Amino acid sequence: MNGLPPVASGSRGGNTPRAVPLFLTLEGIEGCGKSTQAARIAAHLRGKGTEIVVTREPGGTEVTAQIRSLLADPRSNLDPSAELLLFMADRAQHVASVILPALDSGKTVICDRYSDSTMAYQGYGRGHDLAWLEELNLFASRGVVPDLTLWIDCEVRVGLGRAKTRSGGPGDRFEAEPLAFHERIRNGFVALHSAHPERIVRIEGNAAEDAVTLACIAAVEAGLAAAAASPAAESGTGAGTESSAPARRAHPRR
Repeated sequence: MNGLPPVASGSRGGNTPRAVPLFLTLEGIEGCGKSTQAARIAAHLRGKGTEIVVTREPGGTEVTAQIRSLLADPRSNLDPSAELLLFMADRAQHVASVILPALDSGKTVICDRYSDSTMAYQGYGRGHDLAWLEELNLFASRGVVPDLTLWIDCEVRVGLGRAKTRSGGPGDRFEAEPLAFHERIRNGFVALHSAHPERIVRIEGNAAEDAVTLACIAAVEAGLAAAAASPAAESGTGAGTESSAPARRAHPRR
C-alpha cells in the first residue's frame, strides 16, 4: 500500500522508571458482557491510582457517534462494503483523536471493541478477505495494536439472550442477524485467539458476572506486572516506542 503516511513514533518516555500504561481491549460476541467488565476494570485500576480512559468502538468520539448510530440502526440498509468502510473511518478518527493522545500522555486505555471485532464480524461474519482486512486495520489504526485483549467467550445463545433482555426487543442491526452469523463470529474469535495467544486472553463468559470480573482483573494485573518488569519500563522509556513495544507498532505503514 504505497503512499501511506508513516506511523507516528508515539514515544511516551521519561528518564525515570514508572508504571507503563497499557492499551487494553475487550472483545466478544453480542451480550458477552464486555461493557460491564470494561467499567469494572476501570474502577479497579482507578482505585489503584491509574489514570484511565474508557472508550469504545464504534462511536468513541463526538464525531463518530453518528457513525455508531448509522451502523446500529435496523433501518440502515447498508451494503457490506459500506458497512466495513464506516467501521474503518470510525477507527481512524478514534485512534487519532482519543487512543493515541491518551497513550502518549501516559494513560491506560480500555477500549470496548477494536480491530479483532473487525476481523471477527467483517471477516468471519460478513466474509470479507482476511488479509485485506488486516491491511485496512493497519491503515486505520496507524499500526496501534493492543498490549492485551480480553476475549469474553460465551455461548452464542447465552449472549444473544442477554442482549435481547438488555434491549427489550430484537436489538440493533447486528443483534438481529441470524444465529449462523453469530456462530461464525464466535468461530472467528476462536481463530484469532489461536493465532495470537500472547495477546488475547480467553475469559470464561458463561460464568456469573462477578466471577468474570475476577478473571478479567487477574488477567489485567498479570499484564501490568509483565509490562512493569519489561526492559522498557526499567529503563524509563515507557510503552509505545518502536523499541519498547514492538507489538504496538509491529507493522509500519508503507
